[in-house]
Parts: sequence; C-alpha cells; structure tokens
Amino acid sequence: MSGEAKHHWIVALDIENFSPRRDPVQRRVRAAMYRVLGGAMERAGLAVTDTVSEDRGDGVLMLIRSSVSPVVIAGPFVRELDEGLGEYAQEVNEDHTVRLRMALHQGLATDDEHGWSGNAVNTTCRIVDAQPLRDVLASAPSARMAFAVSDEVHRAVIRHGHRGIDAAAYLPFDLTTKHGETISTWITVPGYPAPPGLPAPAAGPPCDQEAPTETDEQQSTAADRPSDGRPSVVQHAATVQGDQVAGSKHVTVHNTGNVRL
Repeated sequence: MSGEAKHHWIVALDIENFSPRRDPVQRRVRAAMYRVLGGAMERAGLAVTDTVSEDRGDGVLMLIRSSVSPVVIAGPFVRELDEGLGEYAQEVNEDHTVRLRMALHQGLATDDEHGWSGNAVNTTCRIVDAQPLRDVLASAPSARMAFAVSDEVHRAVIRHGHRGIDAAAYLPFDLTTKHGETISTWITVPGYPAPPGLPAPAAGPPCDQEAPTETDEQQSTAADRPSDGRPSVVQHAATVQGDQVAGSKHVTVHNTGNVRL
C-alpha cells in the first residue's frame, strides 16, 4: 500500500566525475550504467520484481525487498557489478569510463506518487556522497568501484564473512553530516586488499582480555621486584624497524619484565 513505511535494503549508486562531461557523453555513460547494472542483477539472481529503482541523473537509488538476502547484495551483486564495469571499460575510451560509488544501508522507507523518502534513504544518499568514499575511489586508479556499507549492515552481514564477502577488506570511517550527525561506515574496493586513502585502524587488545588496572600493575611490579631490593626497570614496548626478512618490516614487541641494573 502506497504511503506505508516498509523495511528495505537501500542501495545508492553514483557515477564518478559525471557532471563535467559533455551532454552526449553523459547520455552514453548513463546508458552503459543501466546496461551493466541490469546484467549484474540478472547474473547475481537479484529479481527485478524485488527491486524498485529511482533515477538520480548521475546515479540510481534502489530499494530492495527485505526478503532478499543482504549476502546476495554485498556478495554476488557487488562482484558481478564490478566485473561488468571491467568488461565495459575494455570497450571504451577514457571519456566514457564508468566508475561507481555504491552505498548499502537498511531501514524504513515510504513511497508516494513522486518517489521514496525516509531517514534511511537520506542516510544512504549521504554515504554515497561522502568525501572519504570519493577520496578512496580517486586513490584507486585501477578500481571500477568503491563500496560502502553502514555500520548496521557491517555488524549484521559483512563482519561474519559469508561466502563471497571478504570482511578483512573493509575499513571504517565516520561521516559527519552538515547537521552534526555522525554516521559510522565501512568501505571496501573490489580488487584491493584494503581501501586506499583511509588510515588503517589501530590494533587494540584482544576482545577477551581485560586491560590491567592500576592496582594490578602495582601488585605485579611489587611481586616481580628482585629480593635484594635493587631497582627494576619495566619495559613496556620497543619498536624495531628494518629490512629483517624479505623487505621492510615494522615490528612492535610488548614485554613486561625485570631488567636488573
């Protein structure tokens, strides 16, 4: 029923550097995008009857029924879209290149006679337009697309590493909207082990290991103190850099113990 809010998987696609191109080129590029998109949906098994598309000029907004597995969207569909873009790239010159930014989110959306609306739709569009996603694609010259998912989709789908999804190839970034809202997001670039242009997250302690308290450290230090009363030195970390084995290495060694003076 029109006007009723329903849950959807929401996809937004946007063509890189679309506006500067001449009008005839824009028309051909748009036609190529829809041709590649339709082929990717068919090969991934994403039925047209499960999808509603809304044209956005230089891109597409897609609302996919919640009954469709998000694994199909983030796995086979992304793979087939990337491969289709690669095949198209072999046939055209640089002026007609199609490189896509793609975002995947989920939530309630409402339709009317003009299209779709809802906060989830707004969030998806903000992700696909985010500058970090633009920067990542610009930093990956051999890539055909950059793919971003909301933190909700990452926690529910990506991090579990379902078949066809490489969770290790995603890196996080936070998007701050013009209203001051922070949207946590994850990016990957098909064909790259990690998205270029984003800093790698700092490695934290294992999830099942609690950080020692100040009292614990004091007790540990007292217990390890030599019996002769001489002072001890506690070494917390040392960093070694150099070409140790087959290339440059950066090794961080954590060690707590007594060095007798």
